[in-house]
Amino acid sequence: MSGMSSVSGVSGAGGSAHEGLWEHRTEGPARGRLRVLQLYPRDMNIYGDWGNTLVLVRRAQWHGYDVELVSYDPGDELPGDVHLVVGGGGQDSGQSRIKDDLLARAAELSAWASDGVPMLVICGLYQLFGHRFATGTGTVIPGIGVIDAETVAGPGRLIGNITLDTDDLGRVVGYENHSGLTTLGPGARPFGRVLSGDGNNGTDSTEGGRVHHLIGTYLHGSLLPKNPVVADWLLARAVEHSGGRWDPAPIDDTWADRARAVAMSRPR
Repeated sequence: MSGMSSVSGVSGAGGSAHEGLWEHRTEGPARGRLRVLQLYPRDMNIYGDWGNTLVLVRRAQWHGYDVELVSYDPGDELPGDVHLVVGGGGQDSGQSRIKDDLLARAAELSAWASDGVPMLVICGLYQLFGHRFATGTGTVIPGIGVIDAETVAGPGRLIGNITLDTDDLGRVVGYENHSGLTTLGPGARPFGRVLSGDGNNGTDSTEGGRVHHLIGTYLHGSLLPKNPVVADWLLARAVEHSGGRWDPAPIDDTWADRARAVAMSRPR
């Protein structure tokens, strides 16, 4: 039951588009409707992170749910009644461009997280959802403190394929490329324990951070195409937050499984 609309912003069969909003409808009767918000796609969207949004939209359709996809950049009006938030990584310059706006939205985003809105924030946004990020030039970019974590710039980059063992989502694979070294505080638990790779800081075997239904992580690749279990976990929490019932359809994830196997077999 795959939907047919495009997620490029150009309306296709079963979908409509206008500025800042895309609608994607499943074929046949929908089991529910989700509103997905992508944060700062103009500045925080590198290393394939847009692919996470594409996967969430498409898998929601395959499971039988209509999706309204909205985006938010500095200066926009923050949409309300959001069921799932996703954001990507960016260079230090991108983080600097959004930092003031993000701080202005801190109370709303924190309230959403506390209320159980599922969120996936990658790399740069993961860092800024923590307390602060100290750059290599000595500049401190304040974060919004949703995740109990702090990041400082390291002397080099942590780059390569990475595999995690998670408590409830099995093995997770991805690709890390970051110079920030993140340390979790007691108010956050790691996304996973590093089996192969460097993770948050290369020393304590943690990767990412979780609080409420929020996942922060350094895993690019993009993350969700190779980890459909994570995508479906986010969608299930989104459906529940919308007041609906998660009723997934069977999906053939053969290609995702093959991609995972290749990623885990490749050297860093």
